Amino acid sequence: MTVNQRPWRDDDELFTTIRAELFTAVVGDVLDLMGLTHQFLPPEIRPLHQDMTLVGRAMPVLEADVFAGESEGPGPLSAKTFGLMLEALDDLRPGEVYLATGGSPRYALWGELMSTRAQRLGCAGAVLDGYTRDTRGILRLGFPVFCYGSYAQDERVRGKVIDFRVPVEVGGVRVEPGDLVLGDVDGVLVVPRAAEEEAIRRALEKVRTENLVRKAIEEGMSATEAFRTFGVM
Repeated sequence: MTVNQRPWRDDDELFTTIRAELFTAVVGDVLDLMGLTHQFLPPEIRPLHQDMTLVGRAMPVLEADVFAGESEGPGPLSAKTFGLMLEALDDLRPGEVYLATGGSPRYALWGELMSTRAQRLGCAGAVLDGYTRDTRGILRLGFPVFCYGSYAQDERVRGKVIDFRVPVEVGGVRVEPGDLVLGDVDGVLVVPRAAEEEAIRRALEKVRTENLVRKAIEEGMSATEAFRTFGVM
């Protein structure tokens, strides 16, 4: 395989390959070697269940806090409950990840009915810079949600979605629409679209080499000798 030859034909094949062979740690290691050293989202963003995994394209959603009981302003979203949240939800495409940030962590950004709609649209999962609610219902659905945890306080009188399909930052990590998002028990990783072909190709090479290292160590090779022989550990 030449350096520029992609081992996948389309996103479906790419996502299948990632699910079968890769994980966030190995892709993160490769990004470090490529000079992209700040691509993991904050460690507070965890899977709702440790077995949940996530692979998809980012559909960033921008939240903002509001304050109940205050007079409505002249802006077009002022009197609109949830702002553009329902529009953002309905705009999800197969293989995309609803990735929300911008509000303070004093209300839930996601719930069971949103998961039901997103799953029906073929959404790959949700990544929240905040909390979810309706946890039992989401777990019954098996829909991948990565977040701070569970907190039932509603968004309705506390937050709005003010835009979507726009670049956002989460913990200082820039996320562009269409960036590759990977999630597992070790965290959530964002792979910039411009770097994904090289990153995934190198990660596949690395993990296949690591499998050889694992076998050699199981057969008695020392860690020092394994690193000298294979160059990974």
